[in-house]
Amino acid sequence: MKWMRCRHGGRELFGVLEGDSLAVHEGELFGEHRPSGERVPVAGVEWLMPCRPGKMLALWNNFRAAAEKNGWAIPAEPLYFVKTPNSHAAHGQAIAAAPPEAGRVAYEGELAIVIGRRAQRVSVEQSAAHIFGYACANDLTAIELLNRDPAFPQWTRAKGFDGFGVFGPVVETDFDWRAASVRTFVGGRERQNYPLADMIFTPPELVSRLSHDMTLESGDVILCGTSLGVLPMKPGTTVEVEIDGIGRLANTYA
Repeated sequence: MKWMRCRHGGRELFGVLEGDSLAVHEGELFGEHRPSGERVPVAGVEWLMPCRPGKMLALWNNFRAAAEKNGWAIPAEPLYFVKTPNSHAAHGQAIAAAPPEAGRVAYEGELAIVIGRRAQRVSVEQSAAHIFGYACANDLTAIELLNRDPAFPQWTRAKGFDGFGVFGPVVETDFDWRAASVRTFVGGRERQNYPLADMIFTPPELVSRLSHDMTLESGDVILCGTSLGVLPMKPGTTVEVEIDGIGRLANTYA
Protein backbone atom coordinates (compact mmCIF):
# COMPACT_ATOMS: atom_id res chain seq x y z
CA MET A 1 0.00 0.00 0.00
CA LYS A 2 1.16 3.51 -0.85
CA TRP A 3 0.37 5.89 2.01
CA MET A 4 0.45 9.62 1.38
CA ARG A 5 -0.49 12.96 2.90
CA CYS A 6 -1.70 16.07 1.11
CA ARG A 7 -3.48 19.39 1.52
CA HIS A 8 -6.75 19.76 -0.39
CA GLY A 9 -9.43 22.38 -0.02
CA GLY A 10 -7.80 23.71 3.12
CA ARG A 11 -7.71 20.27 4.78
CA GLU A 12 -4.79 17.99 5.53
CA LEU A 13 -5.65 14.46 4.42
CA PHE A 14 -3.96 11.09 4.53
CA GLY A 15 -4.76 7.75 3.04
CA VAL A 16 -3.86 5.25 0.35
CA LEU A 17 -2.89 6.27 -3.18
CA GLU A 18 -4.99 4.21 -5.58
CA GLY A 19 -4.34 5.05 -9.21
CA ASP A 20 -4.99 8.76 -9.67
CA SER A 21 -6.91 9.29 -6.45
CA LEU A 22 -6.47 9.26 -2.70
CA ALA A 23 -8.66 6.92 -0.67
CA VAL A 24 -8.95 9.09 2.43
CA HIS A 25 -8.59 7.51 5.87
CA GLU A 26 -9.58 8.70 9.33
CA GLY A 27 -7.53 8.21 12.48
CA GLU A 28 -3.76 8.00 12.86
CA LEU A 29 -1.30 6.68 10.28
CA PHE A 30 0.71 4.78 12.91
CA GLY A 31 -2.31 3.93 15.04
CA GLU A 32 -5.95 3.09 14.49
CA HIS A 33 -7.31 4.20 11.13
CA ARG A 34 -10.05 3.29 8.70
CA PRO A 35 -11.28 4.38 5.25
CA SER A 36 -13.65 7.35 5.40
CA GLY A 37 -15.23 6.53 2.04
CA GLU A 38 -14.06 9.82 0.52
CA ARG A 39 -11.91 9.83 -2.61
CA VAL A 40 -9.93 12.84 -3.79
CA PRO A 41 -8.26 13.22 -7.21
CA VAL A 42 -4.52 13.62 -6.71
CA ALA A 43 -4.18 16.09 -9.58
CA GLY A 44 -3.90 19.55 -8.11
CA VAL A 45 -3.37 18.61 -4.45
CA GLU A 46 -0.42 19.93 -2.48
CA TRP A 47 1.74 16.99 -1.53
CA LEU A 48 2.93 16.86 2.06
CA MET A 49 5.59 14.67 3.62
CA PRO A 50 3.98 11.23 4.01
CA CYS A 51 4.65 11.47 7.76
CA ARG A 52 6.12 13.99 10.20
CA PRO A 53 9.49 12.62 11.34
CA GLY A 54 10.59 13.36 14.86
CA LYS A 55 14.12 12.77 13.60
CA MET A 56 15.80 11.92 10.33
CA LEU A 57 19.03 9.90 10.49
CA ALA A 58 21.16 9.60 7.36
CA LEU A 59 23.94 7.16 6.48
CA TRP A 60 27.34 7.94 5.03
CA ASN A 61 29.51 5.34 3.24
CA ASN A 62 26.90 2.59 3.08
CA PHE A 63 27.48 1.28 -0.47
CA ARG A 64 30.35 -0.94 -1.52
CA ALA A 65 30.74 0.50 -5.04
CA ALA A 66 31.12 4.05 -3.73
CA ALA A 67 33.52 2.94 -1.00
CA GLU A 68 35.69 1.11 -3.53
CA LYS A 69 35.82 4.02 -6.00
CA ASN A 70 36.59 6.61 -3.32
CA GLY A 71 39.09 4.50 -1.44
CA TRP A 72 37.01 4.40 1.73
CA ALA A 73 37.34 1.51 4.17
CA ILE A 74 34.24 -0.61 4.73
CA PRO A 75 32.92 0.69 8.07
CA ALA A 76 32.62 -1.63 11.04
CA GLU A 77 29.43 0.07 12.16
CA PRO A 78 26.92 2.48 10.56
CA LEU A 79 28.25 6.02 10.13
CA TYR A 80 25.40 8.48 10.33
CA PHE A 81 24.35 12.05 11.07
CA VAL A 82 21.11 13.88 11.91
CA LYS A 83 19.19 16.06 9.45
CA THR A 84 17.38 18.73 11.43
CA PRO A 85 13.57 19.15 11.19
CA ASN A 86 13.83 22.40 9.19
CA SER A 87 15.52 20.39 6.42
CA HIS A 88 12.58 18.01 5.97
CA ALA A 89 10.65 18.65 2.76
CA ALA A 90 7.93 17.11 0.62
CA HIS A 91 7.53 15.98 -2.97
CA GLY A 92 6.95 18.95 -5.27
CA GLN A 93 8.18 21.50 -2.75
CA ALA A 94 10.60 24.07 -4.17
CA ILE A 95 13.93 23.95 -2.33
CA ALA A 96 15.40 27.39 -1.67
CA ALA A 97 19.06 27.77 -2.61
CA ALA A 98 21.56 27.73 0.23
CA PRO A 99 23.34 31.06 0.85
CA PRO A 100 26.31 31.77 -1.47
CA GLU A 101 28.86 31.15 1.28
CA ALA A 102 27.73 27.53 1.45
CA GLY A 103 29.25 26.85 -1.98
CA ARG A 104 28.14 24.13 -4.35
CA VAL A 105 25.20 21.87 -3.47
CA ALA A 106 24.89 18.23 -4.57
CA TYR A 107 21.91 15.87 -4.84
CA GLU A 108 21.96 12.35 -3.37
CA GLY A 109 19.20 9.94 -4.39
CA GLU A 110 18.47 7.44 -1.62
CA LEU A 111 16.09 4.92 -0.11
CA ALA A 112 14.32 6.02 3.09
CA ILE A 113 13.11 3.71 5.85
CA VAL A 114 10.03 4.85 7.80
CA ILE A 115 9.65 3.52 11.35
CA GLY A 116 6.16 2.39 12.30
CA ARG A 117 6.62 1.16 15.88
CA ARG A 118 8.89 2.32 18.67
CA ALA A 119 12.21 0.44 18.43
CA GLN A 120 14.56 0.28 21.37
CA ARG A 121 17.52 -2.10 21.26
CA VAL A 122 15.76 -4.49 18.85
CA SER A 123 17.50 -7.38 17.12
CA VAL A 124 17.94 -7.67 13.37
CA GLU A 125 15.26 -10.36 13.36
CA GLN A 126 12.83 -8.07 15.21
CA SER A 127 13.48 -5.06 12.96
CA ALA A 128 10.95 -5.94 10.27
CA ALA A 129 8.11 -5.55 12.77
CA HIS A 130 9.20 -1.95 13.39
CA ILE A 131 9.50 -0.87 9.74
CA PHE A 132 6.31 0.69 8.42
CA GLY A 133 7.55 1.08 4.87
CA TYR A 134 9.92 2.79 2.45
CA ALA A 135 10.09 6.05 0.50
CA CYS A 136 12.37 7.88 -1.94
CA ALA A 137 14.71 10.56 -0.60
CA ASN A 138 17.07 13.29 -1.75
CA ASP A 139 19.78 14.09 0.81
CA LEU A 140 21.07 17.48 -0.38
CA THR A 141 24.57 18.46 0.71
CA ALA A 142 26.62 21.65 0.67
CA ILE A 143 29.71 19.72 -0.41
CA GLU A 144 32.25 22.56 -0.16
CA LEU A 145 31.11 23.49 3.33
CA LEU A 146 31.35 19.96 4.68
CA ASN A 147 35.16 19.91 5.03
CA ARG A 148 35.92 23.62 4.84
CA ASP A 149 37.34 23.60 8.37
CA PRO A 150 39.91 20.76 8.50
CA ALA A 151 39.53 20.56 12.28
CA PHE A 152 35.79 19.85 12.25
CA PRO A 153 33.69 18.28 9.47
CA GLN A 154 30.44 20.29 9.40
CA TRP A 155 27.92 17.50 8.77
CA THR A 156 25.00 19.19 10.52
CA ARG A 157 25.47 22.51 8.77
CA ALA A 158 26.21 21.08 5.33
CA LYS A 159 23.18 18.79 5.51
CA GLY A 160 20.79 20.99 7.48
CA PHE A 161 19.75 23.89 5.27
CA ASP A 162 16.02 24.36 4.76
CA GLY A 163 14.64 21.70 2.43
CA PHE A 164 17.81 19.59 2.30
CA GLY A 165 16.05 16.42 3.50
CA VAL A 166 13.36 15.61 0.93
CA PHE A 167 11.41 12.36 1.15
CA GLY A 168 8.23 10.87 -0.30
CA PRO A 169 6.11 11.02 -2.33
CA VAL A 170 4.55 8.03 -0.55
CA VAL A 171 5.46 5.36 1.96
CA GLU A 172 5.21 1.93 0.32
CA THR A 173 4.53 -0.85 2.84
CA ASP A 174 5.04 -3.74 0.41
CA PHE A 175 8.55 -3.24 -0.96
CA ASP A 176 11.48 -5.61 -1.56
CA TRP A 177 14.63 -3.48 -1.42
CA ARG A 178 16.79 -6.47 -2.46
CA ALA A 179 15.48 -6.37 -6.02
CA ALA A 180 15.23 -2.59 -6.49
CA SER A 181 17.50 0.18 -7.73
CA VAL A 182 17.69 3.93 -7.14
CA ARG A 183 17.73 6.18 -10.21
CA THR A 184 18.30 9.91 -9.98
CA PHE A 185 17.47 12.24 -12.87
CA VAL A 186 18.89 15.76 -12.94
CA GLY A 187 17.31 18.07 -15.48
CA GLY A 188 15.87 14.96 -17.13
CA ARG A 189 19.24 13.17 -17.47
CA GLU A 190 19.95 10.01 -15.52
CA ARG A 191 22.86 10.64 -13.14
CA GLN A 192 22.53 7.77 -10.67
CA ASN A 193 21.48 4.16 -11.15
CA TYR A 194 22.60 1.77 -8.43
CA PRO A 195 21.24 -1.42 -6.82
CA LEU A 196 20.08 -1.34 -3.23
CA ALA A 197 21.48 -4.85 -2.79
CA ASP A 198 24.94 -3.20 -2.72
CA MET A 199 24.25 -1.76 0.75
CA ILE A 200 26.84 -2.51 3.43
CA PHE A 201 24.27 -2.30 6.23
CA THR A 202 20.80 -3.44 5.15
CA PRO A 203 17.56 -1.84 6.40
CA PRO A 204 17.00 -4.47 9.14
CA GLU A 205 20.61 -4.05 10.29
CA LEU A 206 20.29 -0.26 10.30
CA VAL A 207 17.11 -0.31 12.37
CA SER A 208 18.66 -2.73 14.84
CA ARG A 209 21.98 -0.93 15.20
CA LEU A 210 20.55 2.57 15.39
CA SER A 211 17.93 1.46 17.92
CA HIS A 212 20.79 0.43 20.18
CA ASP A 213 22.10 4.01 20.04
CA MET A 214 18.77 5.80 20.46
CA THR A 215 15.10 4.95 20.64
CA LEU A 216 13.42 5.12 17.23
CA GLU A 217 9.85 6.41 17.32
CA SER A 218 6.94 6.00 14.91
CA GLY A 219 7.46 8.31 11.95
CA ASP A 220 11.22 8.55 12.29
CA VAL A 221 13.09 8.26 9.00
CA ILE A 222 16.42 6.62 8.18
CA LEU A 223 18.11 7.52 4.89
CA CYS A 224 20.15 4.52 3.70
CA GLY A 225 22.97 6.49 2.05
CA THR A 226 23.84 6.93 -1.61
CA SER A 227 26.22 5.46 -4.17
CA LEU A 228 27.99 6.60 -7.34
CA GLY A 229 26.91 9.55 -9.47
CA VAL A 230 26.67 12.39 -6.95
CA LEU A 231 27.42 15.77 -8.57
CA PRO A 232 26.76 19.46 -7.86
CA MET A 233 23.64 20.96 -9.39
CA LYS A 234 22.76 24.41 -10.64
CA PRO A 235 19.96 26.60 -9.28
CA GLY A 236 16.76 26.00 -11.19
CA THR A 237 17.50 22.30 -11.64
CA THR A 238 14.76 19.72 -11.13
CA VAL A 239 15.93 16.53 -9.42
CA GLU A 240 13.85 13.34 -9.55
CA VAL A 241 14.59 10.25 -7.45
CA GLU A 242 12.85 7.11 -8.71
CA ILE A 243 12.63 3.69 -7.08
CA ASP A 244 10.57 1.00 -8.79
CA GLY A 245 7.72 -0.08 -6.57
CA ILE A 246 7.66 3.21 -4.66
CA GLY A 247 7.44 6.06 -7.16
CA ARG A 248 9.22 9.22 -8.23
CA LEU A 249 10.14 12.10 -5.91
CA ALA A 250 10.60 15.43 -7.72
CA ASN A 251 11.78 18.83 -6.51
CA THR A 252 13.29 21.93 -8.07
CA TYR A 253 16.34 23.45 -6.42
CA ALA A 254 15.87 27.24 -6.11
